[in-house]
Amino acid sequence: MTTAPTTEALETSATTGADTRPVTRRAAEQTPTALWNDSADPRELATAIHEYGAVGATCNPVIAYTCIQQDPETWVPRIREIAAEQPTAGESWIGWKAVEELSVAAAAQLLPAFEASGGRNGRLSMQTDPRLHRDADALVEQAARFSQLAPNVIVKIPATKVGIAAIEEAAFRGVSINATVSFTVPQVVAVGEAIERALDRRAAEGLPEQEFGHVVTLMAGRFDDWLKTVVKRDHVMIDPGHLEWAGVAAVKQAYRVFRERGFRSRVLVAAFRNPLQWSEFQGGDLVVSPPFQWSKDINDNAYPFRPDAIDDEVPAHVLDALRAATPEFARGYDVDGMTIDEFDRFGATVTTLRQFLDADAKLDALVRDIIVPAA
Repeated sequence: MTTAPTTEALETSATTGADTRPVTRRAAEQTPTALWNDSADPRELATAIHEYGAVGATCNPVIAYTCIQQDPETWVPRIREIAAEQPTAGESWIGWKAVEELSVAAAAQLLPAFEASGGRNGRLSMQTDPRLHRDADALVEQAARFSQLAPNVIVKIPATKVGIAAIEEAAFRGVSINATVSFTVPQVVAVGEAIERALDRRAAEGLPEQEFGHVVTLMAGRFDDWLKTVVKRDHVMIDPGHLEWAGVAAVKQAYRVFRERGFRSRVLVAAFRNPLQWSEFQGGDLVVSPPFQWSKDINDNAYPFRPDAIDDEVPAHVLDALRAATPEFARGYDVDGMTIDEFDRFGATVTTLRQFLDADAKLDALVRDIIVPAA
């Protein structure tokens, strides 16, 4: 394999000529790499689909809270209507009803891509309530219900010990799966194995085979974030540019493992922190899911890509430096870097789960302020 070029080399290799189409659309047409939009905001999603070539999208507690908060003209009266329709419902139920409606509307925008791809793309990822993270049965039941909201809903369940058990059972029951709260190669491999077991169980039971569009998220930028936190905490001196490659390295490693083992799910890259987390994955049969502003910036800057970039290796000296800086890199990069029992206490897992739980609390407060306004 060749070695990945430097950022400087990437910046000088932009395609020239008269083609003025957005670079993400050109990439989508020239490679098997699918572009999804890491937002369910209806206006952003419409642009991502029709201009940038997006064929999927996601919603989570942070995204849902942000969408509802930033569109009060739509959601304040609708939340009041939901409250009037369900006079005994609490703030949490009302807020999640709004999340469901937001997700179903986004799914409708993606239905043409879903039908065109036979179910492989055109998916709207809808996340289970993070407050259920300790209860596998509750996660499965909510996932099964969410999967019935629209034909192209794919359900996000955390890649924790409890969550992976729920992923296997939900996938066996026919739920299309997207793992979340997932940052490392050991986590995504464990999820890939769980989905394989579920599909094999379905086959053994004679259940219908179909394209579920299963994907397994690796939140590359949050792996970077955690390593940056660790080296700062431990007063480790390392070239800061090396830290920008950690998530890229983890995704490339995960992608190799998925192909070698023949997993029927795809790796999905999320939590962007630098443009390499888009350009370095082009050419692979995987999904890149940048936030809308990242897609806009990539296109506005005509940021270059190579159609075989996924096969380039991260420079060996960068991997060596990351290993030397902290054992946390090996825990996230090596296939056997962590056991499933260690997933729940990995730093990025704790940080992200707490952020999702906090977003739930903020959504509850937003609903409370609408239906019980201050005197």
